[in-house]
Amino acid sequence: MKSIYTILILMFTSTVSSQSNRVVGAYALTLATKENDVFEYKLTLSQDGTFYFHYYSNIKRGIPPEKHTYGKGTWSEQKNVISFLADKKSDFDAKHTLDFTNSKARFIIKSPRNKTDSVIKTRLTFVASDIFWLKNIAMIKLD
Repeated sequence: MKSIYTILILMFTSTVSSQSNRVVGAYALTLATKENDVFEYKLTLSQDGTFYFHYYSNIKRGIPPEKHTYGKGTWSEQKNVISFLADKKSDFDAKHTLDFTNSKARFIIKSPRNKTDSVIKTRLTFVASDIFWLKNIAMIKLD
């Protein structure tokens, strides 16, 4: 009886860890305009539940033309929705100024039931955020 419980616990643990492993990794999006302005978004979700975000913009007529913005904090997953949280004491400093609290992103992946040849890139789409320019940004998984 103990061995059955042990097997069930191991199966449950491996299922839970495999669910979060599919989300872990690096995501990116690069946009360019006709005027050669560049916008880059990079997000890394770590296995330990932390994230690191970097936004880079190079706007030729902007003041300043180049801008780097950073954010970090923790993340959690529930039913393909990634919730972000930034602790005001430990996640903010002179470099990391973005507050990801109240930000949510949907994890989109091709369903295993989808047997067609259609290509659906694994991505995160921000559906809610207090950072106004982050909402509706879809970042493609790199690895």
